[in-house]
Amino acid sequence: MFSKQPFISCLFLLATLFSSCFEVIEDVTVNKDGSGNMKLTLNFSQSKTKIATLLMMDSIRGHKVPGRPEIEEKMQEAAAKLRTMKGISNVTQQTDFNNYIATISFSFRNTSDINNLTKKLLDEYEVNTNIAATYSYDQEKAKFTRDYKYSNEVREQFSKMKEKDKEVLKAASYISIFRFGNVISSYSNQAARLAKNQQAVMQRLPLYDLVSGKADISNQIQLSK
Repeated sequence: MFSKQPFISCLFLLATLFSSCFEVIEDVTVNKDGSGNMKLTLNFSQSKTKIATLLMMDSIRGHKVPGRPEIEEKMQEAAAKLRTMKGISNVTQQTDFNNYIATISFSFRNTSDINNLTKKLLDEYEVNTNIAATYSYDQEKAKFTRDYKYSNEVREQFSKMKEKDKEVLKAASYISIFRFGNVISSYSNQAARLAKNQQAVMQRLPLYDLVSGKADISNQIQLSK
């Protein structure tokens, strides 16, 4: 999956070499009508000095290190693909080479558009796996659901990883944030935390737990009407 995304694959490789910390952040805002915005961030700022040094090299472990123009080109290509997808709009992307943070954000007309987007991107990059997470929003019941199923394909890929690469995932974090216009009256995932304004839920866990199947990020969030 990473081989066709040079920027992500390079940064993940650098993190592996130096046991660097990084964060994968999923930030979703859902409006009352089911439309909303999603922002995906890959944050390596805690390891920026080490990564900056290695990015000066031509190759690492036989992998070519992409230059800034190539990285920017791939990010622009990803954004261009999103712009062609039904229900997706306001696509923006940014790569911060000072702190090594890559972000891409977009608006969606309905939560089902996120599911369609994920499937198309997986097909585009020839990733043969079931969609791990799906999203739904029942406007009448004011209920948001994120269903997550740990797939056999991910389990097989994880089992093939070297132990030192698995250790890197223990230092990395996955952060999920769901924001709403209404007050949240209840949520099913007790590993998540409710914001002080009661309009957002956040879950933070080691990326290792997610990739290894130890963590569940499913959640049913009931909103006040």
